[in-house]
Amino acid sequence: MIEHAEGRILGIDPGERRIGVAVSDISGSIATPFQVVKHESRETDANNILEIARSKEAGLIIIGAAYGLDGEETPASRKATRLAEVIMEKSKIKVILWDESGSTKKAREIRLLAGSGRKQRRGHQDEIAAAFILQDFLDNAYLLHTKMENGS
Repeated sequence: MIEHAEGRILGIDPGERRIGVAVSDISGSIATPFQVVKHESRETDANNILEIARSKEAGLIIIGAAYGLDGEETPASRKATRLAEVIMEKSKIKVILWDESGSTKKAREIRLLAGSGRKQRRGHQDEIAAAFILQDFLDNAYLLHTKMENGS
């Protein structure tokens, strides 16, 4: 479905302590939470993400970046940008920054709707937030692709 990606697509939710990882199906249609990786250093994080990308045969990495209300950079978006730069220095896999605003809140809401107990809702939401980031990208990329095909 996403023409510019060969293989699966990874979604990354970089956090202060943990990094959520999601992976798409081979058609680039559906995002699935995959795992949580402990944040260590930008260099180690990039290596860990690239190892996952290789193991999943990913051709594209989407990194969530939290921008301000008016789209301005924030400390979190600058951190995501620096992580993306290190990944691109180490690999030829394409990396795209994607606005992740609200992904953690949506992850909590999904756990609430699923009937998760309070203790579970306080647990790690990182891989679910990564799946929201990736699914948002997949849905929007599909819409853009469809509009371009139709000449809209």
